[in-house]
Amino acid sequence: MCGILAVFGVVDNSQAKRARIIELSRRLRHRGPDWSGLHVHQDCYLAHQRLAIVDPTSGDQPLYNEDKTVVVTVNGEIYNHNELREKLKSHSFRTGSDCEVIAHLYEEYGEEFVHMLDGMFSFVLLDTRDKSFIAARDAIGITPLYMGWGLDGATWFASEMKALSDDCEQFTYFPPGHIYSSKKGGLRRWYNPSWFNELTPSGQYDPLVLRQAFEKAVLKRLMTDVPFGVLLSGGLDSSLVAAVACRHMIELKAACQWGSQLHTFCIGMKGSPDLKAAREVADYLGTRHHEFYFTAQEGIDALEEVIHHIETYDVTTIRASTPMFLMSRKIKSLGVKMVLSGEGSDEIFGGYLYFHKAPNKDELHQETCRKIKALHLYDCLRANKSTSAWGLEARVPFLDKEFINVAMSIDPEWKMIKPDQGRIEKWILRNAFDDEKKPYLPKHILYRQKEQFSDGVGYSWIDGLKEHANSHVTDAMLTHAGFVYPENTPTTKEAYYYRTIFEKFFPKNAARSTVPGGPSVACSTAKAVEWDAAWSKNLDPSGRAALGVHEAAYEETGSAETANGHS
Repeated sequence: MCGILAVFGVVDNSQAKRARIIELSRRLRHRGPDWSGLHVHQDCYLAHQRLAIVDPTSGDQPLYNEDKTVVVTVNGEIYNHNELREKLKSHSFRTGSDCEVIAHLYEEYGEEFVHMLDGMFSFVLLDTRDKSFIAARDAIGITPLYMGWGLDGATWFASEMKALSDDCEQFTYFPPGHIYSSKKGGLRRWYNPSWFNELTPSGQYDPLVLRQAFEKAVLKRLMTDVPFGVLLSGGLDSSLVAAVACRHMIELKAACQWGSQLHTFCIGMKGSPDLKAAREVADYLGTRHHEFYFTAQEGIDALEEVIHHIETYDVTTIRASTPMFLMSRKIKSLGVKMVLSGEGSDEIFGGYLYFHKAPNKDELHQETCRKIKALHLYDCLRANKSTSAWGLEARVPFLDKEFINVAMSIDPEWKMIKPDQGRIEKWILRNAFDDEKKPYLPKHILYRQKEQFSDGVGYSWIDGLKEHANSHVTDAMLTHAGFVYPENTPTTKEAYYYRTIFEKFFPKNAARSTVPGGPSVACSTAKAVEWDAAWSKNLDPSGRAALGVHEAAYEETGSAETANGHS
């Protein structure tokens, strides 16, 4: 994962401005500790902080076309770059970087090429011939991107808010699946899949088609020239990623260099559900497994740094980002630079426990669509920024464009949870990998109940966070929260505590508006809270808040107070 910063149309393009751009780009160096680059053309600046994963020796950025009239700074991975190079036979490439194709695609096709890219990416491209520029972000928003506007009329783009928040009068997140064009003026959506309109699909469920689509998604993400591994919580999603990766290790170019035994990583508090389950999966698959431990106090001590890195005050995201942030540091210390992770499956298949209450297939499908569209504000943001904090890249095969198309075209009746028929959450995915002849996973792991990451690392983690917040936020502070924070007012002491930390780093109105709000239970959208009357009294994002569904649910008596961190 890299860090990009681009500024167009600055009034002052003195040496002092160049120094300021370098200083701001340096705020992104954690994302790309391997090299720094800067291209200046009149009043346009494109800066880059590189994490070298593909072609580490010659792929430094910014990247160019043949005569250097097109300049591009990219954060991401283009998995189909070899196929795209075949379409660009008349072009000569300077590097083996997967991202160099972007400059040549622009030369060949103009602005209408973004849909051809298969990968995760945010990029900014400058055409020096007419000083026009474009910026684009991948379909789901796996990589972060922000855009802002200076008082001098300049337009800014950056991988993280911290690189532009001080110098921009206004800024916001760049919407996923969009392109910004200075020529055409403004944003337009380049990603237009059939599921986007939220109409209920009627496609057949073919377990083999689903399985093959996922295997293909994992395989293409094993494109690397550096050591890598898999984040393994022991739940269904990460276990499937590890199982598929294990099957293909032997045929990888990387295996010749780094060995054919897959490395897997897990973090938890001593005795947590994840550690036990992950160890069992790792033993079954024969991976080189690394177990990391943390205490509630270590997590609490890291909170300020975590919030500064992930740039949100969303409660669920902070709860889950903290152990991921701690684990990423340990992984990087082992010399690993890239990991595969299981984000996205719950959104696509209705895997969260609150989906048990979905009233019908239409509402279930609409909720999965809403959840995928919002991923860039939650799990994608967490997975990217908490790993990038330590120069580690996370890849997410479940969010492969083709895989999403296959999964979202299936009649959602197949995704409905029907315990009387033995169909638990994500049954269609479990069933697709239930291979009697050559099992991917043991049955009891394949059919293990969902644990949210922040729960699975140890239930006492969330309880510890609530206790800590309760000791720092008084009843009077919470009572007056609506006056202090009129926008997205925190409703629990834990949320209030995170908000105070966030505001310290990002005090501008524009910053707080980049974070979503609204009621939620067990990670639901606000709309899905309506599915069960009891939930409106128990608005907590933990999976245990799905009362009557999770085996370790909060006690129903007084649950609203307990779940909301009030005592």
